[in-house]
Amino acid sequence: MPVRRSSGSRSARPAVRIRRLTVAGALLAACSFLCTTPSSAATTPARGSAHMGMGVLAHDGRAGTPTSDQATQTEGVDVSGYQGNVAWSTLWNSGVRWAYTKATEGTYYTNPYFAQQYNGSYNVGMIRGSYHFATPDTTSGATQANYFVDHGGGWSRDGKTLPGALDIEWNPYGAACYGKSASGMVSWIADFLNTYKARTGRDAVIYTATSWWTQCTGNYGGFAADNPLWIARYASAPGTLPAGWGYYTMWQYTSSGPTVGDHDKFNGALDRVQALANG
Repeated sequence: MPVRRSSGSRSARPAVRIRRLTVAGALLAACSFLCTTPSSAATTPARGSAHMGMGVLAHDGRAGTPTSDQATQTEGVDVSGYQGNVAWSTLWNSGVRWAYTKATEGTYYTNPYFAQQYNGSYNVGMIRGSYHFATPDTTSGATQANYFVDHGGGWSRDGKTLPGALDIEWNPYGAACYGKSASGMVSWIADFLNTYKARTGRDAVIYTATSWWTQCTGNYGGFAADNPLWIARYASAPGTLPAGWGYYTMWQYTSSGPTVGDHDKFNGALDRVQALANG
């Protein structure tokens, strides 16, 4: 006797197929989204690509440019591998008289354009120096100071070479304070500064932003007596300085200057720049 299937089972089949197609479509859409949307890792810059002021706009923003009625200031620039070969004669003709070049980062990077930038600024008549981008989460302060000195961060009393600068700011590769407590960060910085002075005889310049310094060192004021301050703030005035420093020595005031983006003011006439170079 033939078995008769209910009409209900026949009508259910199209519904099942529809549901399956709907699910398949959703999966394809999800796959398409995941395949075309960059992961968070893709937005993290490559190690070695950091430079002075990399986090300033994102964290502190921009609020104008310096006013023309300030006391005598001497124009400068800071450069890194990001700028490639720099037109130093153009910068000199525009009034730039001093420059800092990124030499190293952590213990894993040296600037491939360092010679052109460091020597090129010197050759057109500028007073020049070099800086190290700190990564306190990778190796000790002493280890990084030694790496810096060994790869372009040295100093000589030639009247044209500024003391090395420690670029200590937001971590572009992870947590802003590199996973360190305020006391741990202060200890790391001290380790770097003490080693740098032992190697070169000079106190290094500290480049930072007040907001980062407050967040990551607890606004520690113990370095102000010996280490010149290079403040980062893209505004009409440098604003509140970190604890201990009554004045800034240098001020990075913009990342969008002519020829080279990062422009700076030295707090004084050219003879004060020379005095810092001479130690």
